[in-house]
Amino acid sequence: MTGRPFVPGSRVASRLGLTERVFAGARSRRLLRTVEDGLARVEEDLARELRMTDPLVDATSRYLYEAGGKRVRPMLVLLTCQLGDGVGPEVVQAATALELTHLGSLYHDDVMDDADVRRGVPAAQAVWGNNIAILTGDLLFARASQIMARLGEGAIRLQANTFERLVLGQMHETIGAQPGDDPVEFYLQVLKDKTGSLIAAAAQSGIIFSNAPVEYRQPMYDFGEKAGVAFQLLDDVIDLSDDPGETGKVPGTDLRAGVPTMPYLLLGEREDAASAALRTRIDDGVAEIAGGADPSILDGALAALRDHDATAQTRRLAHDWSRDAIASLDPVPDGPVRDGLVRFAEAVADRSS
Repeated sequence: MTGRPFVPGSRVASRLGLTERVFAGARSRRLLRTVEDGLARVEEDLARELRMTDPLVDATSRYLYEAGGKRVRPMLVLLTCQLGDGVGPEVVQAATALELTHLGSLYHDDVMDDADVRRGVPAAQAVWGNNIAILTGDLLFARASQIMARLGEGAIRLQANTFERLVLGQMHETIGAQPGDDPVEFYLQVLKDKTGSLIAAAAQSGIIFSNAPVEYRQPMYDFGEKAGVAFQLLDDVIDLSDDPGETGKVPGTDLRAGVPTMPYLLLGEREDAASAALRTRIDDGVAEIAGGADPSILDGALAALRDHDATAQTRRLAHDWSRDAIASLDPVPDGPVRDGLVRFAEAVADRSS
């Protein structure tokens, strides 16, 4: 028998880094095999869908895909579909479309953040320039929409609503909080839209496209949105890591680009002199970088923020959102799927411990 060829991210265990926790326990072993087999089918679909029109377009479209990735969203689709008919062709197509949507968003994010590195390789715009990176993201969004169109009107609506929330989240992050807005609450809404909406769509898609009971749809959406916020809050903590191997990016990429993160916002709520001084150091450094200074001028300030209680508070907040996500699972019956979802929510809020 000829085995499937290796493709990036083709095994949950090799890419997710959370497998031992998500699929822990004897009754989860069969589920793990089922999810891994389904993920291999998604990878085959991704490889096929990323063959575009000519060698250059293929190279740009496959660039971040071939750099790896956790495949969190397809994994959630494949996990929640076990509450219905399991992994069928429509489930695989939905998982593929949502991962392509995620990939497209990464190309755009890196342009907007002027990021140097993504997934341990130079960001796409550093290789081909901003215009090609933006167009590649657009192409991936278009291909994701084509896949969803094959699945019918409901799938088109789900994709459109999710994409709208992704764009609104990015726009609000770019514009920033306005006078009268609470900066922390504003940022949490950005996370719900920019990160939570796509993870919510993934969790709900497994229900929709496996013909699972309709009463699971809203709980799965709520679960995914809250787990997505927890996921991003932990990313804000990990972004301050001094180990590029942990992040796949230059430490402090967002803050160096002037993009607020939760540790920075919580720092701004502190009234003690040391916190105010650190906030000023960060603000001054961001302004100097915008004026052309070497981004390394923020190394010391970001190290201080990493050790500040505002970062520990961000970690605690991620755990709060994780617990809220788990509470959304009350209607889901006991069993390996529920176990896996609970462990997933716990693990995304505890990845760097």
